[in-house]
Amino acid sequence: MDILDLNIKDLSFKSIKEEVDKIDIKDSLYKVDLIRIIDILILDKRKNVQSLGNRIQREKDKIIAEINRVKAMYNFDKSFGEYEYVAGVDEVGRGPLAGPIVACAVILDLNCLEDNLILEINDSKKLSAKKREELAIIIKEKAVNYYISASSNTEIDEKGIAYSNNKIFLEACTRLDLTPDLVLSDGYLVKNLNIQNKAVIKGDTKSASIAAASIVAKVYRDKIMKEYSKKYPHYAFEENSGYGTVKHIAGLKEVGACEIHRLSFLRNIL
Repeated sequence: MDILDLNIKDLSFKSIKEEVDKIDIKDSLYKVDLIRIIDILILDKRKNVQSLGNRIQREKDKIIAEINRVKAMYNFDKSFGEYEYVAGVDEVGRGPLAGPIVACAVILDLNCLEDNLILEINDSKKLSAKKREELAIIIKEKAVNYYISASSNTEIDEKGIAYSNNKIFLEACTRLDLTPDLVLSDGYLVKNLNIQNKAVIKGDTKSASIAAASIVAKVYRDKIMKEYSKKYPHYAFEENSGYGTVKHIAGLKEVGACEIHRLSFLRNIL
């Protein structure tokens, strides 16, 4: 690292900071040079230079903590036994008043090296829209396989949300290009699934595969609802994804339901 070739005692804080800002902490995480740089900065007599060393240490600790958190999620998926392919499946859109319910099944490489862990995966609701979109791209690139399934508002009205929920879980798991040896499903077991299946309560915070599925499904559905918002601008779908927010309810009372509303969900509203 260039900063080690410099005598920082002879450098201004600005010059030192410029060199510190060039450091890729994640790439240098376990290198001895990074430890030496932190020590040099913290031992400097200037408090602002010391603060740079402390900043690097905090960022390093944060990255290590995140790696350990995600490792635990990968290890959770491996804890059920020796399986070649483990799929995680989750849904989004069970509760909205409009639009489809969407499920995704994802198979990850659970034995990947640390550098290939998908950091920051979590329950999609705990992530910003921007972060979900970034992660969805990475998940699709790194996943061994994934499949997205959806059930329309019409089917939800005709057959019920429970039926539609299970249907898309089943489709997402059985239409993967690779047949999983184990399916981890968020919340409850998938009915009529002829694959070994374990239900995981709050699985999107425990299982790497379920969390990945949650993110991909959420991004996919949100994109659909943003497109619908252009056709049906009265309900603020671009903001609420079909959930019953104040703007959405106001739109319903003003202009009534549109063709993507779940009429069976509106009986106590209209």
